[in-house]
Amino acid sequence: MRTETIEIDDRFGAEYKGKYVFQEITWAKRSRIIQKHTKYHLITGQVVSSDLVAIQAETIWASLRGRKPPESLLTLEKLLDEENGVPVELGELFAKVSNRLNGMSQENVRFLLEQLDEESRTQLLQSLDYVKNSAGPQTSSQSSQHAQSTSSL
Repeated sequence: MRTETIEIDDRFGAEYKGKYVFQEITWAKRSRIIQKHTKYHLITGQVVSSDLVAIQAETIWASLRGRKPPESLLTLEKLLDEENGVPVELGELFAKVSNRLNGMSQENVRFLLEQLDEESRTQLLQSLDYVKNSAGPQTSSQSSQHAQSTSSL
């Protein structure tokens, strides 16, 4: 399985400084994470809602295989915390690494997008770095070129 190591300096705070090792997760693990945070209509089977933040956070956490120093304060709860969570830029960096290692096909992303309402679709595209937070629901040509390598939940 593929791995990627990143080194974080103290710009996000001393508690996050160190080396982080990410590893590709299995298809089964990724599917279980998505299923856990997605609600389906009992009759039609269509997606009713999906907690995209939780899916991304759990995917990051499942991909994270090692931290040095090991006493880092990073936890799944910290990734999910809306008030005192990890800094936005750090979370986005972790998401990009995780998405590179655990990428979904364009067909899977397209199917998921068709199931979501406008707000959820925008959140997903922002988490995949297709849309900048302040730019609205338009994609950039540069982001579109990276669709296959960075698409994931």
